[in-house]
Amino acid sequence: MSPAPTPVPPVFNLVDDPWIPVRGRPDPTRRHPDRPLPEVVGLRELLLRADEIEQIAIGLPPALSALYRILYALTSRITGLDEAGPGAWAERREDAVEEGHLDEGKVEAYLDTYLHRFDLFHPEQPFLQDPRLAQQCDRANTAGVDKLITTRPSGNNHAWFHHIDSTSPDLPTSAQAAMHLLIWHYYGPSGRCSNRTVGDVKAANVTAGPLRSTLSYHPEGESLFETLLAGLPEPGQDVRRAADLCPWERAEATDPTAPPPETAGPCSRLTARSQHALLLVPAPTGQHVTDAFITWAYRHKIPRQGDPYLIWQTSKEGNTYPRPADAQRALWRDLDALLLKDPPGGSHPRRPEVFATAPEVSEYLRVRALGFEQDGQAKDVQFVDASTPPVLDLAEEQEPATAVEIGRLRALGELYGYRLDKAVRRAWADYTAAPKLRDCAWAVDAAARYWPDAEAEFWKHVDAREFVGAAAAFRTIAEDAYDKITYTALGTLRGAKAAARARVELYGGPAKTPAKAAATRPGTPTEDK
Repeated sequence: MSPAPTPVPPVFNLVDDPWIPVRGRPDPTRRHPDRPLPEVVGLRELLLRADEIEQIAIGLPPALSALYRILYALTSRITGLDEAGPGAWAERREDAVEEGHLDEGKVEAYLDTYLHRFDLFHPEQPFLQDPRLAQQCDRANTAGVDKLITTRPSGNNHAWFHHIDSTSPDLPTSAQAAMHLLIWHYYGPSGRCSNRTVGDVKAANVTAGPLRSTLSYHPEGESLFETLLAGLPEPGQDVRRAADLCPWERAEATDPTAPPPETAGPCSRLTARSQHALLLVPAPTGQHVTDAFITWAYRHKIPRQGDPYLIWQTSKEGNTYPRPADAQRALWRDLDALLLKDPPGGSHPRRPEVFATAPEVSEYLRVRALGFEQDGQAKDVQFVDASTPPVLDLAEEQEPATAVEIGRLRALGELYGYRLDKAVRRAWADYTAAPKLRDCAWAVDAAARYWPDAEAEFWKHVDAREFVGAAAAFRTIAEDAYDKITYTALGTLRGAKAAARARVELYGGPAKTPAKAAATRPGTPTEDK
């Protein structure tokens, strides 16, 4: 009787197995004309053919935001731009741009060196996972695939896209699981998680992921190759690649009860900030995931500061925090904070670090904003995904006068949006005898009418590079919206009086005393040209 065959361990390697959907350039210069570009690729083909790819076609904005950070780190390593020297970093990147594609030999060398570290189900070092969870967590109380897939309802959370039956789970493919693995590492919630026991430490709570509830901004070019080079943060003079390690480059797993390893440079800052530890349980074939462990990675909090794709702001208490994702806020309202070194605003915003050098790669870079509107814990509201036309050639370093005018234009648009909101809320309060101004149906209607038209007006002026008359245009949009919203109230004397009295808010409100005038909101223009 022959012995039973040894079972083959499941394998899904992110280097060569297809898991990233892509869209090819419409008119690429193909270095491999006999090899059509697949619709879904692994990391190797994506990097080797980045010059033939227009965009990554992931439909989950937080997954794309997370994947970009992984790809920036890989590109830094492959190009040698992970250190400041030798020579000037900007000149070396310019040489890489002129080459037109990533060096095939260097791509192959790096990926082959760490090939097994990109295996999603490697028994000892699975990609961005901790195999110790199989012993340190309760096997009878795992997270399950519905918890792993962030677009599915779990527990008492609402359904996003479809209802599920927790007693008969729909198993995600390994490619899908990889995307949501990234989302968990970057956007995972704080609060309760699975119990994890490490030595004498037993805990079941976790800190939020480093990008939780944030909006990140990425320069994008005409090809993925340009996008990756434009998105590289310039390393400091003291950064050394031997210390600035990505998680898959570490020879040994870190101690969860000790302070996390220091983020010593851009590669570790982009890839080694996760507060969550996960372990995927594969099906025998390796093509699906049947379960997952999700718990805490460290008992110490990793600082959020340092991400080069976030707009950092300062609270009234002096604390620095990233600009949060807001699905109701259009991207044009952030444009001056991306173009200006010192943008206006009471929160003292600082533009993302990467935008100081990104325009050196190409004149035709647009901005892609990716994020997830969430609270700190379990509530997920909406994905955020928005793009601008090519605008980074208007950054302050290239076009200082135009960048300043764009900042003023944005402030004017927001000024009249603020005035319209206050006017309709005051009219509503007077009409309904409400004790104070508050959110109301008229305010929601006003926002829906004003902001889309204001956005179109903004881009019209930017495209024409003509900024005279912008204040009057925004004011007219606000007046039209106000008149349409309050029209139904004009049939009564009370409503007509309320609408007439509140209309003055469109023009700055009742005349202010000198003391009140000095206290006008910071960051918005008080006079129109």
